[in-house]
Amino acid sequence: MSRRVDSDLLLVGSLPVDSTDEGFRRGAELFGDRVAALPDGESGPRGAWVGYDRTTLLEPHPDITVLAPTGSPTGRARHAYDTARLTVRDGVEQLRFDAWPRVAETLASYERFAALRAEGVIPSHLRFQVGLPFPSSVFTGAFKDAYARDWALVGPALEDLWARAIRELLAVIPPADLALQWDLAYEVIDIEGVVGWTEGDAWERFAGPWSRLAPQVPEEVLLGLHLCYGTFPEWPMFEARDMGLIVRMANHAVAHAGRPVDWVHLAGPRYLRSEDDRFFAPLADLDTPDSRIFLGIVLPIDGEDGLRRRQTTASRHLGDFGVAQYCGMGRQRGEDPAATLREHAAVVAAVRG
Repeated sequence: MSRRVDSDLLLVGSLPVDSTDEGFRRGAELFGDRVAALPDGESGPRGAWVGYDRTTLLEPHPDITVLAPTGSPTGRARHAYDTARLTVRDGVEQLRFDAWPRVAETLASYERFAALRAEGVIPSHLRFQVGLPFPSSVFTGAFKDAYARDWALVGPALEDLWARAIRELLAVIPPADLALQWDLAYEVIDIEGVVGWTEGDAWERFAGPWSRLAPQVPEEVLLGLHLCYGTFPEWPMFEARDMGLIVRMANHAVAHAGRPVDWVHLAGPRYLRSEDDRFFAPLADLDTPDSRIFLGIVLPIDGEDGLRRRQTTASRHLGDFGVAQYCGMGRQRGEDPAATLREHAAVVAAVRG
């Protein structure tokens, strides 16, 4: 099968914008000729990524108890140990989530996407890009006290909800209009062994749900995978010695998707490893022939010069790739969010042509 995505740039998901309309308008203006799909920017409460799902999906559930609220004086957690601590209520043997608030937000965004595209604001060739956090990413930051017991109950319930979410999205969004990206961060650092409260088989928490959920996405939908080490509270939450783990996860995901994986985003290093061949060397082991690889090597800390250095080093190990921010930009707004977006566009244009 030939590759279906060949764009030069990926917008990972969140953008430094205050509304869905602003996300689409600025995205189309600055990046419309460089991307295959356009996200809505994940503005407002969704800017907290899985923090949004913790407060709208997990905490209100009648079978889930809040053991302790966040320690943050603002009510919004500042880092992974600062989140509210949750557990499944004693005596509960099975859990079910009725609806995922994120889906309603997504469908409202698609309505605006379609309207703006009809007006000519969004180019006609662009798809609507949806980023959905994977089950363990939603779960792991919140359930710290009885992790294994709670995962055995909450994990299957989240997976069931995710499967229903795919069907709900496709009941409204034509498959040819949709680009769906699964976002994995906690899964990556869990497998790295640096999450202090997790138990059991971290690889299975990634590989099991992936092998069951990915095949449920119709082939007409573009499917992407985002692998990174998180930005909570800073990039990265853990810096790996090299890209070996996320390359291994990408290879496994492509081999077990049951359908094409159209792109894979692999987060790059901090700036000091920009010329470290050892960090980038595992890219030579990628086995993803029909997937567009996007390397998350655009860092706002060093702009054009840094991107050139990392691109040069990566090119010694991978011949063809697109680029992206190391993660979403929503929590890296800068003093002037509009300037942050313009700088991102200018840096990519200067280096990639």
